Amino acid sequence: MPGRAIKDAMTDKPARILIVAGSDSGGGAGIQADIKTVTMLGGHAMTAVTAITAQNTLGVSGVHPVPAEMVVAQMRACIDDIGVDAVKIGMIGSAETAHAVAGVLEEVSAPIVLDPVMVATSGAVLADDATIVAFARLMRIAAVVTPNLPELAALGGEAAVLGLGPMLLAKGGHAEGDTVTDRLIGPDGEVARWSSPRIDTRHTHGTGCTLASGLAEGLGRGMALVDAVARARLFVRMALHEAPGLGRGHGPMGHHMVRLDTPATPTLNQVTLPATDHAASLAFYRALGLTPIVDARGEYARFEDAGGNTLSIHKGDAATVFVEMPDLDAAVVAARAAGIAVGDPVAQPWGWREAAATDPAGNAIRLYAAGENRRFPPWRLPCPD
Repeated sequence: MPGRAIKDAMTDKPARILIVAGSDSGGGAGIQADIKTVTMLGGHAMTAVTAITAQNTLGVSGVHPVPAEMVVAQMRACIDDIGVDAVKIGMIGSAETAHAVAGVLEEVSAPIVLDPVMVATSGAVLADDATIVAFARLMRIAAVVTPNLPELAALGGEAAVLGLGPMLLAKGGHAEGDTVTDRLIGPDGEVARWSSPRIDTRHTHGTGCTLASGLAEGLGRGMALVDAVARARLFVRMALHEAPGLGRGHGPMGHHMVRLDTPATPTLNQVTLPATDHAASLAFYRALGLTPIVDARGEYARFEDAGGNTLSIHKGDAATVFVEMPDLDAAVVAARAAGIAVGDPVAQPWGWREAAATDPAGNAIRLYAAGENRRFPPWRLPCPD
């Protein structure tokens, strides 16, 4: 995997992500989900469409494979002119296409994320036995493979995948229980695991595509694998929270609403202001059009805007500016090296980790990490009807 410096989201060119996958006419999964994910995370999405599907939230009603030579032509058009920083492979469609794609990518040095798509959320079969066998050639050149539990079983299990060389991200969404656990596994065993409460929604179409493309964007911008997985998982979870409720079946997620929740660079997205009259301040900010998402004990409230920024009011507090860090501990080390006095990160009861600092004018600054809890804490107010 190329060891490049992390791209600056504001000043550098975006990570160039080549997506090899099928098209979803309903926009929830496949190429459409991949493009939305890569774009929202700050990358540049390029595509090689392997199949055209007729599908919606209720299922797949038709699949039209794209000839392997046309898939290859799309890939080479992107690689030869624009270049590529990472590749995401989703639905392949046929064994012939799998081998043709591998033949091109065996000449590419960028990291490859393989999402071995076999069955759609609706239950439609998207890979036959010959295609599954052909996945082995793709797994040999992949940096990481991202199967769900049924797909992992179809590939022969953990040992079979790891024996071909890639890292394995075993997704736990198909397991029973109220907690979803994803495990990153390498040749020497488990490297990291993430456990999160299951989000209660039927609108889960495209979760696997979204995770894999988010992971590819992170690797393409130079993030370490563990960090890229964590960021991609957070993107998926926020998009699940934001699902717009479209369709009568397994609906699409809300990619378009995930804006400031997966920062790759320090992000100003939260301010707390003092309030001498809680009710008056609450009414004031509601009248401005902000949406209240927390209202606690008549002393604290938090609002959000349509762009994902949040603002809080707190009885008796001075104003505090919060800067969210992609890696809080590393940010504290860097700040101290730059001569800034900053405290150790402290876990707060509201689910954030914060490190306190003061700017030269005496203003309170908090470097912090919040994940879902900035906008979707367990005590978030219900959406207004």
